Amino acid sequence: MPLSEEELRLLEQMERALVEEDPKLASTLRGTAFRRSARRRAILAGVCFVAGVAVLMTGAVASITVLGIVGFVIMLGSATIALTAIRGHHGHVASDPRAAHPSRGGFTVIDGGRASKRSRRTSHGSFMERMEERWRRRRETGGF
Repeated sequence: MPLSEEELRLLEQMERALVEEDPKLASTLRGTAFRRSARRRAILAGVCFVAGVAVLMTGAVASITVLGIVGFVIMLGSATIALTAIRGHHGHVASDPRAAHPSRGGFTVIDGGRASKRSRRTSHGSFMERMEERWRRRRETGGF
């Protein structure tokens, strides 16, 4: 569930106050070690991907199906690890222009998903009330 505008504003104020009061702690919380680790993981996954390509091609040239399958699995696993590491590093940058504000000291707002659709809706009722409202809207529009 995404944060409301008020919650985002309060969070931004707390982050700015933290940066102003203790820049060293804020620098530690930004996660430079995590970025370094993610970069290392992405590079290692790239090397493993190239090794997987080599194993796959060796299996294809030598007509050893099992070796080709193992190469493909190596490639798939390393690509997954690389993409996870890259997304973990770059995925914290939200498309919200407020997230790139220079006074925020490098902290970014993590978008909670479909915030634009949810912000248009104002129903804050219980779960069952929201489900009933969805059901009514579906019946009125004539489909799912």
